[in-house]
Amino acid sequence: MSLLDKVKDAGVIGAGGAGFPTHAKLAAKAEYVLLNGAECEPLLRVDQQLMEIFPDEIIKGFEVARELVSAEKGIIGIKGKHKKVISILRDRIIKLQIGDVLEVKELPDIYPAGDEQVLVYELTGRIVPEAGIPIQVGCVVVNSETALNIYNASIGKSVTEKYITVSGNVPNPLTLKVPIGTKIIDVLRLSGIDNFNDYAVIDGGPMMGPVMKSLDGYVTKKNKGFVILKKEHPLIRKKSVEMNQARRVNRASCEQCRMCTDMCPRYLLGHGTQPHKMMRAMAYNLEDVEGQKIAQLCCQCNLCELFSCPAGLYPKAANLYFKQQLMEKNIRYKASKDNFEVRQAREYRLIPSKRLIARLGLREFDKSAPLTDITIEPETVCIATQQHVGAPAISNVNIGDYVEAGDLIGSIKEGTLGATIHASISGIITDIENNFITIRRE
Repeated sequence: MSLLDKVKDAGVIGAGGAGFPTHAKLAAKAEYVLLNGAECEPLLRVDQQLMEIFPDEIIKGFEVARELVSAEKGIIGIKGKHKKVISILRDRIIKLQIGDVLEVKELPDIYPAGDEQVLVYELTGRIVPEAGIPIQVGCVVVNSETALNIYNASIGKSVTEKYITVSGNVPNPLTLKVPIGTKIIDVLRLSGIDNFNDYAVIDGGPMMGPVMKSLDGYVTKKNKGFVILKKEHPLIRKKSVEMNQARRVNRASCEQCRMCTDMCPRYLLGHGTQPHKMMRAMAYNLEDVEGQKIAQLCCQCNLCELFSCPAGLYPKAANLYFKQQLMEKNIRYKASKDNFEVRQAREYRLIPSKRLIARLGLREFDKSAPLTDITIEPETVCIATQQHVGAPAISNVNIGDYVEAGDLIGSIKEGTLGATIHASISGIITDIENNFITIRRE
């Protein structure tokens, strides 16, 4: 079996939150393969710890990725503030005698350093075209945990567990490894909070993660972390605003200062995204469909909404509103050029992480969340058949079947983009419905 087939059969997907099937990404040919170790979302602590604890495995998995895409060079991007991790990685690359093809480059401590297109520019100087992806400039990007999973796949181990940070306004911020399909509430309770009546939970980082409407879900391969805050925290109130309310506020208050555009990471890379124009279109009910297409260039980093706007308005919501309108009409933006130049002001408009954390009201919660040996052994797991980009996995088990942890329980539908899923515990299949496969421990 080829290495690419091993990655495919193991169910490896983008572990940073996007969930794109890794075997499809590694089927391309590229000049560079880049490891995204930026972890730029505040309060999340998975990648930096994995690189410190499992440097050899991550480097070897990254090298597998480099070989599969036939890249001349592999570059690990990590923020310069993580001195210890950088030293460990550089030392291990030398010891593994692959310094001629792999190197570590330091990233500035800015948000969003982990955005794929920002990362490509910072590490290679290349600019991904509007509405494009890194392969268009000869780059393939993988996350640190994804590289670890690629290594595990190379030795025959499927993706059955997920590393997650639980942080925020909690007594016990921590990072831990849990079986996929574990109840989210069981993970949250390890933070030291048992009653969540006064709390809200952000699924992911505080910038891009949504506020969870229910805590009844289950861990998937895409979960990265959970940020727990009091319901009255300004960030929760801001992120909980519905689209209709955001539209009313935008129409009433936007003064067209264009700070949302001037601070936009994609605009600063030379792209045409301009959220202030979407605010204008919303305020005056403009029907210029051609002008609205630039909303599709928004990466939803939320910097405009949670940092840039001096009036506390909702420019990201404006982008999202027009993006949804265009999707419903099947209208897509098409770039009119291939070459882009960074705007001259970019170096003066990069947002330091510490300043962002202070603006979000999270400074007192910006603490370490150490990777612990705490284990969760759920009696049942509910494994989603679609926890990745593409078509849902097709169940290949029946109710009453016994499966061992690591066994294949869902295959890729023929002719589609997708990913396999595997049993995360040993036990009996008790249910197959509502896009979940349930296993009871035996």
